Amino acid sequence: MNPFKISGPTCVSFSGGRTSAYMLWRVLQSNGGKLPQDAVVCFANTGKEAPETLDFVNECSVRWDVPITWLEYQWAEETKDRFKVVTYETASRNGEPFFEMIQRNGKPFLPNPVMRICTARLKIKPFIAYLKSIGWESWDNLVGIRADEQRRAAKIRANPGEDGGAIKYVERYMPLVDAGVTKEMVGDFWRSQSFDLGLPNNNGVTMHGNCDLCFLKPAQQIQTLIAEKPERAVWWIEMERFVGEKSKADGQNARFRKDRPSYAEMAKFAKNQTDMFDPNEESIACFCGD
Repeated sequence: MNPFKISGPTCVSFSGGRTSAYMLWRVLQSNGGKLPQDAVVCFANTGKEAPETLDFVNECSVRWDVPITWLEYQWAEETKDRFKVVTYETASRNGEPFFEMIQRNGKPFLPNPVMRICTARLKIKPFIAYLKSIGWESWDNLVGIRADEQRRAAKIRANPGEDGGAIKYVERYMPLVDAGVTKEMVGDFWRSQSFDLGLPNNNGVTMHGNCDLCFLKPAQQIQTLIAEKPERAVWWIEMERFVGEKSKADGQNARFRKDRPSYAEMAKFAKNQTDMFDPNEESIACFCGD
């Protein structure tokens, strides 16, 4: 059975990375070269994606002639209304949806490795709210996890329902896992194409991908990204400052992570070319994408 064949209402989750784009291409190839009528491709924009990611999502849509629904979180009294549809041209590019979520969380609150509310509220729940708004009651969700990402795959197999199994009318599937697709295969595919994501591919890892300085990335990677482009740190520094002031939290609690220096301190380390972190630290697995 072809795992990329659509057989009912299906949401193809497109993170904006090479892996999920490859999954989308396989879906198109397995369904007559176009998106089936009962399928929707969704991309959730947090406002902190690299510009190259937004360009890539748009280019996949144009070159493959496939409609991609761009969604963003927005505050609303009713949970069902906490999304809006945007376009490549109107998408937020300065962290607006992310900031909206931070300040609308009862009291200002930063997501952290233990409470990763950003994934659920900025990506998963806007998808669900949008699909329910167009009349869907249940559906399959295709996620771009590869066969070499066994830890992530195992977590989804343990809880196939969306949002950690809490939402039972959504079933998540991993067609790339079922097809045995690895990062080497994804890399080979993109090297053969006439266009690609304009971010470096380091042995199958795109360290510039997803939210630019995501707190789940290794600290040394974040410091490298800040040294490369210091302005990347500005938004993250401002968020930690904002929450610290609004919640009157102490320095430790007004951070995305308590187990490492603040973003302001990491920016200083980068400016002074101070190497403070373990180069072998691994990223924490997340379901934002590839």
